[in-house]
Amino acid sequence: MLAIATKGFLLSISLCLDIGIVNAALINTGLRKGLRPALLMGLGSCFGDLLYALLSLLGMSLLFSFTPVRWVMWLGGGAVLLWLAWKMTRAAWREFHQPSSHAAGQAEDGTPRSSQAEFWRGLLMALASPSSLLWFAAVGGSIIAQSTDGSSLSASVFLSGFFLGGVVWSSFLAWLASHGQKLVGHRLLLYCNAASAALFAYLALGVIVNGYQTLL
Repeated sequence: MLAIATKGFLLSISLCLDIGIVNAALINTGLRKGLRPALLMGLGSCFGDLLYALLSLLGMSLLFSFTPVRWVMWLGGGAVLLWLAWKMTRAAWREFHQPSSHAAGQAEDGTPRSSQAEFWRGLLMALASPSSLLWFAAVGGSIIAQSTDGSSLSASVFLSGFFLGGVVWSSFLAWLASHGQKLVGHRLLLYCNAASAALFAYLALGVIVNGYQTLL
């Protein structure tokens, strides 16, 4: 069960490491409003990702019983993961040689927003994020289906690890952003991109090996 929870944790971390609209907004909120609003926004995004993971798990448990679907998941999921690993490697390489300026400290608008509203904002952004939709449609379902044995217990353990990974990442990023813009610069993007590339490569290897053993 520990291995299942760890797989869910790493899957969540690899998804969170993609510097998309949720992470950018979380950094922005931490810099402008402090730790608590950023934490609530991160928590909301975790519930949004958890909902997508649950839907992927429920849908794939049925579809994955068909051999053609398993072939598509194996080849398609592995290819997308390898492409994401390559993409994040190139991004890390660019950040290493040409650090980008970070403008997260700029306010989006002048209107005040309550801390509770940040939770719903994070939830809605996670559900509307194009990168999240692509991830769960092309990759997430394959990995989630292969990481559990179909039982309710293993699914609960996996989703718990997945949710914990999101909470750990969002809490870390909220703390980092709330401690000032000097800590949130090009090095953060560099490390995120490099770590994301390594995790994508690891998950791609797992999908390819599992598909080979199962289908061939």
